[in-house]
Amino acid sequence: MKGSKSPIHVVTTWARRQPPKVKAFLAVVTGMAVLVFLRMVVYDHDSLFVVAEAVHAIGISVLIYKLTKEKTCAGISLKSQELTAMFLAVRLYCSFVMEYDIHTILDSATLATTLWVIYMIRFNLKSSYMDDKDNFAIYYVVIPCALLSFLIHPSTQHYLFNRISWAFCVYLEAVSVLPQLRVMQNTKIVEPFTAHYVFALGVARFLSCAHWILQVLDTRGHLLTALGHGLWPCLVLLSEIVQTFILADFCYYYVKSLVGGQLVLRLPSGVV
Repeated sequence: MKGSKSPIHVVTTWARRQPPKVKAFLAVVTGMAVLVFLRMVVYDHDSLFVVAEAVHAIGISVLIYKLTKEKTCAGISLKSQELTAMFLAVRLYCSFVMEYDIHTILDSATLATTLWVIYMIRFNLKSSYMDDKDNFAIYYVVIPCALLSFLIHPSTQHYLFNRISWAFCVYLEAVSVLPQLRVMQNTKIVEPFTAHYVFALGVARFLSCAHWILQVLDTRGHLLTALGHGLWPCLVLLSEIVQTFILADFCYYYVKSLVGGQLVLRLPSGVV
């Protein structure tokens, strides 16, 4: 006699069998439910952004543990780390010249650890770097982000260069994980520490997106006008939503693998 299946297993099995449109609808409904929950239990929605940056830092810490304990960088995208360092450096500059607060401290710590990861991959652990799998051309995202930031940026009272830089780091952050997803797409097998890191990125991106959406709701849309006029406010929200949905599919399979007790995450065809 077969043992009874857990409710989580039954739900995930049912969801996996649904057509793509139904899966997308379920993802949106789940996201909205989590947003409602966060709005009810979190009184200061600014803290969500701080937590998002802290979760990102935790994800980097997982990578550091992998690099120092396992002495291998297999499965890690150097190009994603370089894009991350790029948008963090630009955001840190904007934070210094436009608003100096706790985000500046968190970004400084995250940038320092990201640069350390880049150094380890490029020099100490170069022999284990999967160069043939990390084949995403970063100029495909850097150049469009630069052009878009030049065309659409905040209309605040800051210097034009600072406003363009702010827009550039927002756009680049939204797509910085794409090279890492390409590596996982090429390998189809994701070892635990890399999976933990990417999942942490997904959680951080969702919390950041939730922060912006709840702030807009709390201010009844006034936050959008405070950011400026034109397409910029809409693109800020769109960037947050895009970077969340980019990782949504991976996070689903991560949770499914975790519930199933699998240490190594195996991705089916078509994922990421």
